[in-house]
Amino acid sequence: MKIDLNKQLDAAMHSSFALRKLNWLLWLGIPFNHPHGIRIHEVEADAVTTRIDLKRKNTNHIRGIHACGLATAAEFCSGLVLLRRLDPRKYRLIMQKMTVEYHYQAKKDALARYSLSDADFDAGILSKMEKEGVVLFTCEVPVHDIAGNHLCTAYTTWQVKGWDKVRTKK
Repeated sequence: MKIDLNKQLDAAMHSSFALRKLNWLLWLGIPFNHPHGIRIHEVEADAVTTRIDLKRKNTNHIRGIHACGLATAAEFCSGLVLLRRLDPRKYRLIMQKMTVEYHYQAKKDALARYSLSDADFDAGILSKMEKEGVVLFTCEVPVHDIAGNHLCTAYTTWQVKGWDKVRTKK
């Protein structure tokens, strides 16, 4: 199944129905997120907010949202922001590494938000792609609960490269 992600994200900025439709399409395309209920909460021109709810499937042994669930919500929103900016016919995006600093127990639903300005995108990715052909770009994603408590900060490093630079085994 192929979807025009930019078209779907643009529609989701202005319509709750389009946002529900986008989440449904992404749950089909990324089945891992569906049982955990990780979903897009809000779409802005330069940002995406994802949400993970405090529910039984997402809890750890101390009845808070599991650390990996928080990390996945952060990775999901940063990846969507980058995919929105990069032409998938020209560039491949793959997570290279991720580190997370945890600050507070997640005892309420959580929101991860990542935004990327045009200037940061141009300086951090586009200008380097022209020179080097391969870029490692780190996204800093804060995650807060719905009460505003800072739960964690995820640092996701994405490798961006042109498809002409991708080498796979035959």
